Parts: sequence; C-alpha cells; structure tokens
Amino acid sequence: MKLFIKKPIAQLMAASKEGEKTLKRTLGVGSLIALGIGAIIGAGIFVRTAAAAGEHAGPAVTISFLIAAAGCALAGLCYAEFASMIPIAGSAYTYSYATMGEFIAWIIGWDLVLEYALGAATVAIGWSQYFNTFLETFFNCHIPFALSHSPFEVSTTTTGMYASELGSHGIVNLPAIFILLMLTLLLIKGTAESAAVNNVIVIIKVAIVLMIIGLGWSFINPANHIPYLIPANAGTVTTNTGTVNYADTFNHGWLGVLRGASVVFFAFIGFDAVSTAAQEAKNPQKDMPKGILISLVFCTLLYVLFSHVLTGLVPYKEFLLQGKEASVTYAINAAMGGGYGWLAKLVTIAILAGFSSVILVMLLGQTRVFYTMSVDGLIPPIFSKLHPKFRTPYKSQWLFFVMVSIFGGFIPDSIVGDMVSIGTLFAFVLVCLGIFILRRTDPGITRPFKTPLYMIVCPLGAVICLCMMGSEGLENWLRLFIWMGIGMAVYFGYSIKHSHVRHGKPENAIDPPNPKFVE
Repeated sequence: MKLFIKKPIAQLMAASKEGEKTLKRTLGVGSLIALGIGAIIGAGIFVRTAAAAGEHAGPAVTISFLIAAAGCALAGLCYAEFASMIPIAGSAYTYSYATMGEFIAWIIGWDLVLEYALGAATVAIGWSQYFNTFLETFFNCHIPFALSHSPFEVSTTTTGMYASELGSHGIVNLPAIFILLMLTLLLIKGTAESAAVNNVIVIIKVAIVLMIIGLGWSFINPANHIPYLIPANAGTVTTNTGTVNYADTFNHGWLGVLRGASVVFFAFIGFDAVSTAAQEAKNPQKDMPKGILISLVFCTLLYVLFSHVLTGLVPYKEFLLQGKEASVTYAINAAMGGGYGWLAKLVTIAILAGFSSVILVMLLGQTRVFYTMSVDGLIPPIFSKLHPKFRTPYKSQWLFFVMVSIFGGFIPDSIVGDMVSIGTLFAFVLVCLGIFILRRTDPGITRPFKTPLYMIVCPLGAVICLCMMGSEGLENWLRLFIWMGIGMAVYFGYSIKHSHVRHGKPENAIDPPNPKFVE
C-alpha cells in the first residue's frame, strides 16, 4: 500500500513558488516574531498558569514552565531547521511527509487539529470569561452564566458576578462563538491585514505583562511560596467542574510539577504556529528560524517571571475557587488593593485583545495545514479553494469556524486545553525524530539553519515531550486514541484513494489542473 511513500523535497520546494493560485507572501521577520509572541502570550500565561498552579504544581509552576520550555526549545531548534529547509505551509505535516512518509504525515496532520483548532477553542473560552469581567467592570452587567458557559458546568460561586446564579447550569458559551466569528472574517480578508492587527495587539499585551511583573513584585507574599511544592496532605478543593484531590499522584510533589509542565505546555505552541505561515513569508529560509526561536526565548523569560509574581500574590488554591479564567484580574484586586484597580481594568482590556491574537494565529495555522493536505489530495479540495480576491482559503476558514465553535461553545476549557497539550506534544515528538532521520538519510540537502548537536538535541527533545505526554492521564490518552482512530478511518477511506503523490499525479503542487481550484 506504500504507507510510507515520501514526498520529494525538490517537489516541495517547487510548490513554494508564489503564483496567482498560491498563498500570498506578505510577512517579514518582524511580523513572524510578532505572530509567535501573539500566539504564545495568551491563554497560557493568563489562564493555564493559574490552572497548573491550582491543580498540580502550586508555586513550583515556575519550574513547570522551565521543563516545558526545555522540551519546546529542543523541538524549536528542529522546527527552525525544517522551516528554513522546507519553507512552505503545513508545518510538521509537511516536514513528516518529506522524512517519514505519507502515513506518518497524515497522523501528524490530523493530530494538528488538536493543537490549532482546539487551541483556538480553549482561548475563546478564556476570552469569554474575560469579556464578562470587562462588562462587569465597566458597565456593571454581565452575560448570564447559562449563556457564557458550557452545558457541563454549574455555577458554584457565592461571590462575584455569578453570586445570584448559584446552581445555574450552562447552556452555550455565546461570547466564545462571537469572537471566533469576528476573527474568521478578519482572516478571510487577508494575512497581511491579520498580521497588522496582531502586531498592535502584541505590543499592548507585552507592555501589560511587564507592568504586572514590575508593579506586582513588591506585593509578593513570601508565605504564598511556602511550601514551594504542593504536599500530598494539602486536602481537596471543589470547583465548578469537580473536586481536586491533592493526594492524587500528579497533583503534588515533583510529579505534580511534571503534570503542570504538560498543562502549561499549551502556552508554548505559538512558535509552532509560526512555521505554518512559511509559505506567506517573504524570506522564509532566513526569517523562519528567527521568528521561531526569538519568540520562544522571549516568552519563556516572561512566563517564569510572571508565574512567580502571580503565585506570590495569592495562595494557589484560590485560583480554583475565585480566579478561574480571570485569575490575573482577581489576583491584582485581592493582593494589590484598590489603588491598583486601574491596572486590573487595563489587564482585562489587554487580555481580551491578547486572547484575540492567539485565536487569530491558531485559526491561521489550522487552515494552512489543511490547505497543504488538501493540495496533496489527502482531504477534499474544498480546504484548498482560495478566495478570488483575497487569496485566502476562505471555505476552510468557515468550516473550521463551525467546528471550533462547537468545542468553544459547548465544552469546558479544562477538557479542551488538555487535548491541545497532548496533541501538540505528539507533534513535537515527530518533528524531533524527523530531523534525526533526515540528517541520516539526506545529509547533503541545503540547510540554511542547522540544529546544533542534533545527535543529542533530537532524541532528548523527543524524550522530554514523551515524558510530559506520560503525565497527561488516562482520559487524555483515550481521547487522543479515539481522535486518531477517526483519522485512520478518514485516511483509509478517502486519503489513500486521492493522494497525488501515491498515484503519481503531476505536481504543480498548488496549481493543479482543476479549473474550480480558485472560485
């Protein structure tokens, strides 16, 4: 069946040439770095930090970030080599097609749906909570619990905006669906326009993060950092979605820190999203490695400092009861006093904008991966049909809007976020292995950027990511297997029959002999 048939790199490079029926090259190195920062600084720092600290790592979430960053840095070096060598859309899917064959490429392409589409859904849920905080702060009103939460959530708080709605059940998260719709429309308009909006947002939210670190540092209560690791006898905490028992294996001690690393790992997927825009970069061979690595290093430093301040402001258990998605605003109000109410208000506005940029990059990444898979014939042509004026995959954008809205509107962020983490880790493992394989099988290929010490970096990156996957828990592994099972059904039912490489179709790659390719 030729499951591991490979797509020649020369053919991939031919596909990267810009034409009337290909994605438009509009992004410089500054925009690529901003895309990375735009995707990285968002839900990870403002939502997942509190979740990881409250449920698993406590104040040691700073160490969780360093562990996650180590795995990402190693994978990032591999991504940078691939992105400079194969500068076309598709990210890890494209890289795997060239190194490990079509079957592995399909697995990773299907897996990337967990990373990008569900990543966008997770952030949209966080955006919804902050939008309600914004309405409450500035207009003394809010969207009812039932219309801003999933059917799996029940209001348990006796304070704050939902105090009068104790016991209310969620129905649909309408704000999450709203922001997904607005950003889908922006992405259809064009990548350059989307990048310009993202650049402005990045400046705003980085400035706010620096303000929180600088102003909040003097309000750190050292007692909140003692003990640094959660003890096994820390008790239990009941939340909207269940009970957290700190005696559980991955909810205390060093294993809790490792589990926290897999949770906050979600915060680092932005540099991966940069690689999906390779075919829209002006000078991808030089600019892609810079965009990936600079955004990763910059954000790691901010994460460690920010998480240290946040866990120092209030006890970690309070993030499960009061802060939830709006944990940063809560921590400022609770620990820094009324004199900094303006900062809490500013944070709310900045986070709304910041979350928007994350969703923007995730939706961009997902449609570009499926665009390339469609061009290869592995999924239906509708995913690669371009808008006649904007040259964006507009039909794909609409399809993913519907899919992501289902998850964002009806599933809690804790479930969706964990699925994103395990899917991303799996993709990183394959990228690390891909560079190792390609160095051995095709050492002579031109590599504008080379991963240093690849004999160590590639295996170590794969091992660290596998360790974080191992801490994800049985439920997340079952979800991954079910999702992959659906993917296998699609591959053997459709993709094998339509694969261009498998059936030797002449490859104009992105310019096939199909008059309906651009509608």
